[in-house]
Parts: sequence; C-alpha cells; structure tokens
Amino acid sequence: MNEIEIFINGQSYYAPEGSTILQAAKANHIEIPTLCYLKEINEIGACRICVVEVAGVKNLVTACVYPIKEGMEITTNSKRVFESRKLTLELILSTHERKCLSCIRSGNCELQKLCKEFNVDDEDYYNGENNNWEFDDTAVHMVRNNNKCILCKRCVAACDKCQAISVIGANDRGFTTHIGSAYELGLGEVACISCGQCIVACPTGAIHERDQTEEVWQALEDPEKYVVVQTAPSIRVTLGEAFDLPIGTNMEGKMVAALRRLGFNKVFDTNVAADFTIVEEANEFLERVNNNGPFPLFTSCSPGWVKYCESYHPELIPNLSSCKSPQQMFGALTKTWYAEKMGIDPSKIFMVGIMPCTAKKFEVTREDESAAGYPDVDVALTTRELARMIDKAGLQFANLPDESFDNPLGDATGAAYIFGATGGVMEAALRTAVERLVGTQAAPLDFKEVRGLAGIKEATYRINGADINVAVASGIGNAKRLIEERIETGEKTYHFVEIMGCPGGCINGGGQPVQPASVRNSVDLTALRAAALYSEDEAKTLRRSHESPVVQKIYEEYLEAPGSLKAHHLLHTSYHERMEVQ
Repeated sequence: MNEIEIFINGQSYYAPEGSTILQAAKANHIEIPTLCYLKEINEIGACRICVVEVAGVKNLVTACVYPIKEGMEITTNSKRVFESRKLTLELILSTHERKCLSCIRSGNCELQKLCKEFNVDDEDYYNGENNNWEFDDTAVHMVRNNNKCILCKRCVAACDKCQAISVIGANDRGFTTHIGSAYELGLGEVACISCGQCIVACPTGAIHERDQTEEVWQALEDPEKYVVVQTAPSIRVTLGEAFDLPIGTNMEGKMVAALRRLGFNKVFDTNVAADFTIVEEANEFLERVNNNGPFPLFTSCSPGWVKYCESYHPELIPNLSSCKSPQQMFGALTKTWYAEKMGIDPSKIFMVGIMPCTAKKFEVTREDESAAGYPDVDVALTTRELARMIDKAGLQFANLPDESFDNPLGDATGAAYIFGATGGVMEAALRTAVERLVGTQAAPLDFKEVRGLAGIKEATYRINGADINVAVASGIGNAKRLIEERIETGEKTYHFVEIMGCPGGCINGGGQPVQPASVRNSVDLTALRAAALYSEDEAKTLRRSHESPVVQKIYEEYLEAPGSLKAHHLLHTSYHERMEVQ
C-alpha cells in the first residue's frame, strides 16, 4: 500500500494511505487515548477522547475515524486537545457512579486511568438531574450496573459483530440512553449465550462476572467439605497476566502452588477430563462413520456454543456430541470413581472449576449434569476470580515455587493442552479417531490444517479410501456463518465440526484477564496464549488422549470401555430447545 508523509507534533512520519489518524499515530509509536475504540469492532468516534488538532480544520477531529492525507499536520498534545479531553472526562464522570474503591475494576479501569492522567478528580463538576439505573442480576453468569456505563458501546459491538447475538443495544434517546435488551428484559430473560465477550470489551466496571468467590471461601472454611479444584487447559497461560506477567507466560507450577495455599484439599487438572472427552467423542464420531451419520457431528465442550445451538438452531441438537464438557466430566469422575476409590462421601465433595469462560457458570446449572446424584461441579470461577482470591490471600504469585498437580487426576497428554485454542479439540479428536480408523500408530500426529486463528477453517483428510471433511469455527458470529451459509444451504458437507463460543477459543474466553483497549488493539492476545499451549503439547511424550495411563486405568477398573453404558451415564448429557426471547 502506498505510504504518504504526514506531520505529527511537528515531526515527519509515514503511514499507509487510507489509514486513520489513530492508526497512523499508533504505527509510529504515538499513543492517542481512546475509550470507545476497539480495532475492527467499534470504530465509531463516540467518546471523543481521541480528539486531535488538524491544521486548516476549525474543530477538533476524532482520530479513530478521521483519514490522513498527504502533508497533513496533526497535533496530539496541545493545550486545546488536553483541555478538551479533560472536559469530556469531567462530563462522563458527571453521570458516572464514582464508587471506585469498591469497584471490581478498580486499578484496571480505562476511565480511571485516563482521569488520573488528565488530573480529573471525583468532585461534582456538573450538578443536576441524574439517572439511577436498576442493577441487573437476572443472569447466572454476570451482572450489569448501568450507573457505571459510559455508553462507549463496546459491549454492544462485541455482542453484535463478534458474536452475532445482538441481545443488547442502546435503548431510549438523549439523556435517558442506556444499554439494555429488548422490552427492558434482564439478561437472564433473553437469549444471551453467557459468553462474556461483552465483559472483556467493557472499559469500566459496568458489566462483570457474577462473583462467587465468597461461596468458595466458605467451602474452604467448612471442615465437613472436601474441596477439590480443577483448572482448565488455558488458565495456566493466562493467569499470569493478572499479575503483570508477559502475555502467554505458562504459570502452571505457580498456579498449582497458589491453589494449594488457598486451602484446597486436592488440586487437579481439567486436562485429564479433556483426554476423556476426546476418547468418548472420537468413539462417538467413529460410530457415526460406521453408521453413515448423522453428520456433521458437532463438538460440545463450549457451553456458549451449546446454548446458542439450543436457542437459535435447535434443529441441530441431534448433531451435537452428547459428551459433557471436560469441566463436567471431571466433576462426574471426581464424585464417582475418585470418591469410591478414596472412600469419600460424594455429598461432601465440593468441586470448583477454574475456567476461562463465564458460560461455565451457566453450565453448572444445566439439567442432566449430576452423575453422582449431586451437581458435577458446584462452582465455576473465572480466571479473574481466582486472581482476586490469590490477591486477597496475600500470596506473592510471581514468587511462589513451582509445584505439580495432585495425582491421580493431574497427568494428561499433550492433546488435552491444546483444547484451549481454536482447532485444538478437532486436532486432538483426529489424533485418536484417525489412528483407530487406520489401525496403526503411523497415523498422523499433527493436523496443522485446523490450527491458526482464522474464524473458519476447513480440511479434508483421506482415510481408508474415504474423504473426511472437517471444519472449525470460533466465535459465534463465525459459527453462524458456517451453519447458515455453508451447512444449511448444502454448499458444504462436513463429517466433524468443532465450534468454540469465543473468538480464538478458550484462550480468549469471557472469563480471562481483562486487557485494556490499548493492548487489545495492538497485541494478538490469542496468538501469544495459543503458542504457549502448543509448546506444552510438543513437549509431552504422550500426545494422543487414548494413550493416557490415567484414562486407560479408569476405563479398565470403572468405566469398562469408551461408549459403554456406564460411560454414557457418567460422561454424557442431553440438550433441549430453549425459549428465551431473541
């Protein structure tokens, strides 16, 4: 692309023609503050924090939408610009609930950071009438406080452009404009899929996960409870971000040490259950191959995707794998096989999942998720909630020793690690299914065609003289396109489809550490986090789920065989059409 010369604060720079001022400045290492802007998602110039001066233009312009021209003279740091930004921040604060000390985002709030930079305090600059919005706590996974909302509409864009759900938007006009759902219904009353992408997009504390850490603290204090914790594959490579460590740093050892010091009786790895998921799902896929369908088989480990399917495409429910997610499988195995083995009353076991996903909070409430007669999982915490527990306990996370998961449910294969990245479930399943179809370990170990961060990926594998067509989609917006434009139109025929509810997979889940827009707009979070998981996979001696000694042992002494009646009772579930307002 042709580059043109521009001048920023009196200095000459070059940037691609067609760039906005914001993009050109960023490319030349000049940071212009924003609040509403999210790259390729929300470029609307609404907050007016990014205003700059352009020579020859009377009014200040919004850098995020104003295109550059040859020879343009731009000033980003004049007194006029600073005063405008400060005035805008004062106006935002005039309708903002300024309870910063108790806010869940205090210290990690983009509005708070800008107010500090521009010397804006919390006094009442503009007294007068104000709105007092009701707190929305109708959903099981998150809460909304519009009194902290700054109408940046980043949450709306995430729900619409990324997820294609659009259950939230701007209601009313003028002074009473607010973010809400149709007919002012609560989030628990509409067809929200609980993905939490709106949360990681929000710059303030207006929306956040429903905090359940107090329930876990109470369980840890209860001498009658045997409190077990499991951690999802992606948590080890994202938790460090909550403690200012580089993005993509694998902190598995320190994470285990922290959990042990919080007081959990056992610290286990959800990866073990991911291996079980693959063995059961691969068996289910092979049964469909032998019976010629029904195809495609859709993966079922993402509760946001499952809820979307039930709400928006119930006709595809017969195509969903009946396998529980790894979180739920782990809970089921802990409260049955492990409880029997250790002589523990399953009613005393309190199972906590540390998950990248707010939809996991919804998942634990689903029907047919209580193999032992008790909920498979009692509480699902997000990565952020675990970080808050570590902080509250006074643990210096970065200085903790590296420790290992407890046995026997702490040792998994490399296939389980890649579950956290888009394409990982597909690749892990293919490693087992293809070997069983071919009947030899000479079958491929790496299926790199389904790797990468593209929203939709396709591949065809020639196996035993037949073509196996697979597809991978991450983010419900991409899943919707795959289903409605390729599958339902008959344009493509697939045998196996992996869908993750969040763009990029669990590594970019709605429960992961919140990164400010300045990072999200310039750093590929998903690529860095995914790379750490694939490195762990490559370092493992065993990289096929069915090779796991733990998996083999539990099938031999308890589950009998993949797809057995007992395995179905413990590790599989059912689905139903949902009738929330869409």
